[in-house]
Amino acid sequence: MSRRPWKLLAPACIAISLGACDSSHHSTLTPPPTAQPNILFIVLDDFGVDQLPIFGYGGARPARTPNIDAIAQAGVRFRNAWSMPTCSPTRATFFQGRYPFRTHVTNAIVAADLANSQVSPYEITTPKLLKEKGYTNAVIGKMHLSGSDLNPANNPLGHRVMAELGWDHFEGYLDGGPFPIDTTAGGVAQAGTYRCGFVPGTQDDPTVGADSGACYQPDGSCKPLGLQLAAAPGHMCLEQGGVFDPGQACRSTPPSYIDFNKQNAYYTAEWIINRADGSVEVQTVADPAARGYRVTQETDRSIAWVNQQTPDRPWMLSVGYSAIHTPLQQPPVGLLPSGTPARAGLDCSASEDQRVITNQMVEALDAEIGRLLVETGLAILRDDGSLDYRPEQTNTVVVIVGDNGTYGPSVKAPFNPTRAKGFPYQTGVWVPLIVAGPMVAEPGRSLPHMVNSTDLFSLFAELAEVDIQQALPDTRHIDAQPLLPYLTNPAQAPIRHTNYTEVGNNIKSVNDTLPPPCVIPTSNVCVQVFPQQAVCEDQGGSWYGPGGVAGASGLSSCCAVNDYLVAQGESPTAIFPESQKAIRNASYKLVQLERLNCSTQRIEISEEFYAINEAAPLPRLDNAIHNLLTRPVLTPEQQQNYTDLKSEMHTLLQSHAECPGDGNLDGVVDAKDIEGWKRFSQENDGRSSWYDFNHDGMTEGADLIIIEQNMGRVCR
Repeated sequence: MSRRPWKLLAPACIAISLGACDSSHHSTLTPPPTAQPNILFIVLDDFGVDQLPIFGYGGARPARTPNIDAIAQAGVRFRNAWSMPTCSPTRATFFQGRYPFRTHVTNAIVAADLANSQVSPYEITTPKLLKEKGYTNAVIGKMHLSGSDLNPANNPLGHRVMAELGWDHFEGYLDGGPFPIDTTAGGVAQAGTYRCGFVPGTQDDPTVGADSGACYQPDGSCKPLGLQLAAAPGHMCLEQGGVFDPGQACRSTPPSYIDFNKQNAYYTAEWIINRADGSVEVQTVADPAARGYRVTQETDRSIAWVNQQTPDRPWMLSVGYSAIHTPLQQPPVGLLPSGTPARAGLDCSASEDQRVITNQMVEALDAEIGRLLVETGLAILRDDGSLDYRPEQTNTVVVIVGDNGTYGPSVKAPFNPTRAKGFPYQTGVWVPLIVAGPMVAEPGRSLPHMVNSTDLFSLFAELAEVDIQQALPDTRHIDAQPLLPYLTNPAQAPIRHTNYTEVGNNIKSVNDTLPPPCVIPTSNVCVQVFPQQAVCEDQGGSWYGPGGVAGASGLSSCCAVNDYLVAQGESPTAIFPESQKAIRNASYKLVQLERLNCSTQRIEISEEFYAINEAAPLPRLDNAIHNLLTRPVLTPEQQQNYTDLKSEMHTLLQSHAECPGDGNLDGVVDAKDIEGWKRFSQENDGRSSWYDFNHDGMTEGADLIIIEQNMGRVCR
């Protein structure tokens, strides 16, 4: 059946100034109810519910988000949505519908993690399901489902990984976030000089600032820049993809110290492109196409892809925006609301300034989301600049969600920065979820029912008219629950009666040692997950590895860090748990932690139990002082809820069993697994893969023996 895109904005209106379009351009047509909708899926990075006034929060000085607000008011706000505590596990649940303990994607993927903790090409992902219904699928920006060039040995599918996972088009990055800020600003100064990665104006820093200079581009061209509208020329040059040489005139060739190969946080990237024809392109950091503000690039590329689609085929686009992941860095001045001071002199490493920068990044993100809808024809701008969005006149569903709670330095009160991203507490897993589309009944609703990030897997299937119970084999345990009924039926009763989240350690080679320790002061915790010093410091951490706080040799463990701190007369820090799990019902929440005891070198299990709610503006949070298990006795009601949640978690975790030798996830160890082992024993020099059953970082004979020993085994 032929389908029409039913877009609001006429092509002629796209071509003219956005401000010239008004509500008179709206179509009065209603999409046919049988047409499968397009899906625009927007993922916000490290973006908890604490950031948004439309959800009742936002802190004392909230960012202005008129475009997100307009989308929320035209759809349904899910005020009780849970993610996983970090990005990769959550993003995997979007497209697999399965909890991390089933998939082994239990934490943000870093270079040391084996393929066993990355999304498997044998998973039946959302794009694979939707393709059966005629959809074309794309990802633009970050999705962080695999390894990357930081350690090719652990990324067996290389640059084509997203195509192998089912997407027709991928245009983004395999890394988990922007690279660290280049404090040399492209090689023009000593490291540490420019803490935000660009040369400020003299009004911001008279000691190192400059109000004029030469702006070089990667193609060798140069133009002089001076102070304009109080915007530092160094920042303007960076926005344009250039490197600014302060106080200098343009030369015929760039000076030797100008370095376009340096990554600089939000203004550079390495873009990997997988096209539908099977071709792969890599745009390196020195490529002019790869430079410029990431959020703008993510929007530009998304608009280009959507506007290339034909009306006879439905599409799903997943946009993985980088913001507001660290490192925090000022966005282009032109993306900020009118009257906002440029504030180029902010220090990106100072906690008070980081809060201002976070707000700027949220406001810039909101501006680009609005532009995405306008330039794809899903909305228009009114004369006053506000977004006129009427999803009932489109055939596109817009979904906006955060991938996990906000990271510590950016958390808004009354939420808890020490229990934020990385932890299963409310600040770490409570995220905004907005769904708008032509099928939404009574738009503007705020829904209190529990939903989980896995449930989006169900929603995407429901929208495409896929029955996941029939489409997936019995051996593929799905944790997703329906979401569509909430959109179409305002009286829909709660479907979930419990919600679950977890974070743990991804699988690393048995031959490797853990990464060096990093202490995160805002969370008062020591972690061993960051392989590089710069990544630790980007998280606001203190590096205790080689060359860090403890000297040239560094320390090998968080236990050693605490010994060091005590010897220095300082208080020890908490050690990040080996695993963290949480389950809740309507009013109570149980948290289970497994943490190393440094004295005994054994893993100890502890529990916490809280009464929680989602009241605005002051929710009842799961802060340590409210742990009910520290009280002498629980009330009968509390005891019953504690017992029930403990039983629910046990039953849930027991619903999964490992299946040695089954690499292709079909629940049977058979000849197909030998074929899969043969493939990955040859690809990528036989290194890490989903057939590396003994987790030594190699796919070799020892893994084949495990298949042969389990041949014929059926896992149910």
